[in-house]
Amino acid sequence: MPPFDEMLSADGQVRAPYETVKAWLDLKTPAALEKKARDAEGVFRRTGITFAVYGEEAASERLIPFDIVPRIITSREWRYLSQGVEQRVMAINAFLDDIYHRQEIVRAGRIPKQLIAQNEAFLPEMIGFRPPGNVYTHIIGVDLVRTAENQFYVLEDNARTPSGVSYMLENRETMLQLFPELFQQVKVRPVENYPQLLRQSLAAVAPADRASERPTIAVLTPGVHNSAYFEHAFLADQMGVELVEGSDLKVVDGRIAMRTTRGYRPIDVLYRRVDDTFLDPLTFRPDSALGVAGIMDVYRAGRITIANAPGTGIADDKAIYSYMPEIIEFYTGRKAMLENVPTYRCAEPDSLDYVLEHLSELVVKEVHGSGGYGMLVGPAASRKELEAFTEKLRARPANYIAQPTLALSTSPILTDAGLAPRHVDLRPFVLVSDRIHITPGGLTRVALTEGSLVVNSSQGGGTKDTWVLDD
Repeated sequence: MPPFDEMLSADGQVRAPYETVKAWLDLKTPAALEKKARDAEGVFRRTGITFAVYGEEAASERLIPFDIVPRIITSREWRYLSQGVEQRVMAINAFLDDIYHRQEIVRAGRIPKQLIAQNEAFLPEMIGFRPPGNVYTHIIGVDLVRTAENQFYVLEDNARTPSGVSYMLENRETMLQLFPELFQQVKVRPVENYPQLLRQSLAAVAPADRASERPTIAVLTPGVHNSAYFEHAFLADQMGVELVEGSDLKVVDGRIAMRTTRGYRPIDVLYRRVDDTFLDPLTFRPDSALGVAGIMDVYRAGRITIANAPGTGIADDKAIYSYMPEIIEFYTGRKAMLENVPTYRCAEPDSLDYVLEHLSELVVKEVHGSGGYGMLVGPAASRKELEAFTEKLRARPANYIAQPTLALSTSPILTDAGLAPRHVDLRPFVLVSDRIHITPGGLTRVALTEGSLVVNSSQGGGTKDTWVLDD
């Protein structure tokens, strides 16, 4: 059975949400569309929208490929998706609060104790501590895939330092520049206010004694060699806050302060894009030069907000992901609106046996992996790759989960031969403070190679502007 085509019905008719865009595209010559695609690339090049690919030459900075055909989601579909995402985000925050306190979900037998206690993403330093506003995951990216007109799945949760929002914003800005007349014909919900909402959301979770003032916010980056450095700089600039590195910060009078031309200035909220283990060399890795010595003591004293909170990574661990339906029901009292992809936990002997027997049919992922690294797409793997991965699974089964290969929906992209369907996913971005805000649409990632299911930019994927239609 062919994958669900979001633009064309089974009999080749254009679906209603795409009618205006398809008619507009049909009026353009291939040469005109190709010129627009080059213009878009020029905008990205001038703006400096690049990402680094780990494992390649040090100078390997790439433009992220961008397709000019928008991906369209109806207002009805978005209402359903946003309700499901909000339910999930609320459950994740409740789960994090629980596991660092009474662990009621473990006591109830809904999650194995060892899955928490022996998880490298679980931070004992967070036990008994509640962050300001009782918010753990201030920024979340939830990866969604579609397999039918009314069937969506959550592929994974990104609760540590989700990236990609700068691409969402630049994709929209580029489309507005190139196709202003199309936006006059189609009512699309805006995403441009995300930086302002992000700043407001971060300010709302400042430490209690700073809540009545205008909190000082900064973005902590590992530096220019990080793959998402463009995004760190972009968001700091768009919010009107400082971009800092660990060397710019130190503890002054019991608070974290940043170096300025007028001396050190205290920070109230630190939006960190540095992994937990590098945050504080006195608490975690002593060799880390990316964090701030003593920041965990200041944090636990309630004198700074760290977004996202340390220890949130356990919520997007892929073994924990397999329990998300139980987690959602436990904390919300309702079944999950958005289903998980069926998942085999390789730590369980029966599941491991099944995965080894059906490896060529499955997608296998590291439980702590991200960015498409360390995964195996069974149907696309060679015999040598399958054999090598079999050895990895036998050596460290608890390090992996496996899932069936879904027939991801397709959205059209512009190719030399005209429009052609390619597989896509969607990452909506969620801001959590005293309220929850979900940006309408999010980042659509697209597998540019025909037949490929891998949408990660690090693995050759590209992006699209995502249009949520306004009522």
